[in-house]
This record gives sequence, C-alpha cells and structure tokens, in this order.
Amino acid sequence: MPWMLSAQFLFKGQVPEEFYGEQVYLSLVEDYRKTSRVYLDQIIQRTRADSLGNFRFSGNQLPNDNRYYRIHVDSCSQGVLNAGHFMGGCSATQSLLFIANNRDTLALPLGNYNQAFCEITSTNPISDHLLQIEALKEEMILDLIESQGETARTLNFDKWFARFQDFGQDSNDPLVDLYAYDFLSDRSSETHQHYLKDLSQSNYYDDLRLSLVEKYPGAAFTNQYDKELHADRTLAAESLAEDAEFNWGLLLLKLAIVGLALGAIGYYLVWKKRNPYAAALKQLSPREKLIFDAIKNGKTNKEISAALFISHSTVKTHINNIYKKLGVTSREEIR
Repeated sequence: MPWMLSAQFLFKGQVPEEFYGEQVYLSLVEDYRKTSRVYLDQIIQRTRADSLGNFRFSGNQLPNDNRYYRIHVDSCSQGVLNAGHFMGGCSATQSLLFIANNRDTLALPLGNYNQAFCEITSTNPISDHLLQIEALKEEMILDLIESQGETARTLNFDKWFARFQDFGQDSNDPLVDLYAYDFLSDRSSETHQHYLKDLSQSNYYDDLRLSLVEKYPGAAFTNQYDKELHADRTLAAESLAEDAEFNWGLLLLKLAIVGLALGAIGYYLVWKKRNPYAAALKQLSPREKLIFDAIKNGKTNKEISAALFISHSTVKTHINNIYKKLGVTSREEIR
C-alpha cells in the first residue's frame, strides 16, 4: 500500500486500576460519521495493559497523512466480539478520539483522580483538537440553554457556527473542520436547520471542500464530504422554499431546554435542605451542578453523557473538577 513506509508511530498511555490486564484497542476511523462510538471493523491493533496499567502501540503501518484514531479499553464481560456490546454501548468501555499519523509519538497519561483519556501529549500539534471541539460543544449547549427567544437563539447559532469554523480554519488541517462539520450538520441534531441556512449563504463549506481536495485527494472522507455537500445543498434549497413549514428542530430544542431546566429545579429542591456541601456547591458551574445531582441519583458516566449530549471524556473532566471543589475523592462520598 502507498502509505506503508519507514516512518514509526508510538501511541502509549496508562489506564486506571480497574482496567489493569484488560484489552486495549487502536482503531483507524476513515468515516467521519462514525466517530461517536467504537465500530468493530475500525480496530487495527490490540494489546493488553500490563500490571501497572501501561499500554503501547507502535509500528509503521499507519497512513503518513493525518487521520482520526480511537484508543479504547474494555472490561465488559460480554466480550469485544459481541456486536451488541458496541451497538448498545457499555459503561465498562472508555475511549478517546484524536488526530495522528504514522510519524507521531503520542502519550495519554492518567488525569486527576486516575481518570483515563483526559489529556494528550503529542508531537502532532493538532492531536488534541478534537478534545477542544468537545469543550466547545459543551459551551455551545450551555449558551443555547440560557438563550431566551427565537431571535436570541438564532444570533447564538450564528456566533457558535462562526466559532467552530474559525477554530477549524486556525488549525490549518481540514480534518479538524470536518469533525466540527459532522456535529453541526448532523440531521438528528437541533443544529441542522441552522446549518442548512448557513450552507446557503456561507463560502466556508466550499473552502473546506477545496482544502480537503488539496490536502487529502482521493481520501474516502474527501469523497464522502463532496457527496454530502451536494445532497445538503439540494435539501437547503427545498427548505428555503418552504419558509412556512413548521420548524420541528427549534421545537425540539425548546423542549430539551425546558426538560433540562425542570430537571435541574427538581434536583435542586430535593437536596437543598439536606446537603452537606451547601457552601462548596456555590463554587460549581451550572453544568457541574447537573452532573453532581446525577451522581447523587446513581447515574453512570454513560447515562450522564447521553442526558447532557456531551462526550464521556468531558463528563470525566467535570467530575474531576467537582471532586476538587467539594474536597472528595469518590462518588460514594457524594452519595
């Protein structure tokens, strides 16, 4: 194959004690619409964490150009070959998506309180940019929750689309833009209607196409983007011709905002009178308070991630911050 040259990559890291001796997997993700979870056909290497939780992948078989990669560790009793395990997700799986190539050395040290896959140290300056996009997603959701009225929300969408686009362009690698594009253009997301509007009036998407053709000619994701862009432009034209049609996307966003607000109020009333952390809780951000309440109600990291539409690694980062502010070291001390 043309990209199998003499370069050497090294991806190494450490997992928490509960994963000592467990399998660790390296996946190559060529389809940007398949970055949200583990797919069996993406796995290209596997190893086993040693007695101290250390693992490493090395060799020279990766593409020399940047690609999306995922490292994940699994201790589920169902086993790695059980397709339903991945389709349904599993709290016994922890993973991280990043950008790298066949020449990179990359380390994934344990974070605070032995959290895995929260930090990246790499010879590639954009390896951690996908983590930064996850943080931007969270900021956007919080900002939209606080928006009142359709006009304010539209202005916020304009602002956040510009922030994602500027971030991607500043990285000088269209793979970063493509990851943000996957989020903003997702047809199941509340962002989709605004994306169609933006698509009809912005040159950003054509610029992204040219960047992909120039830097990654012939790549599967370049061809995939080109086809999707054409299909979405057709859809955008139809959408603009139906201005009177009811906007279900905004309704769903409103319902989600109301649901989150009512949930937060309900949780607050439950623990307000008997909360040993009353003073310290004032230091928590609105998102940290939601996650704190979810932990007190026995929710897993996976359930919190799904409920708040944020990544598993972002949930872990918030939990680390909550522990620090409350002066605790485990979920049991919170419950």
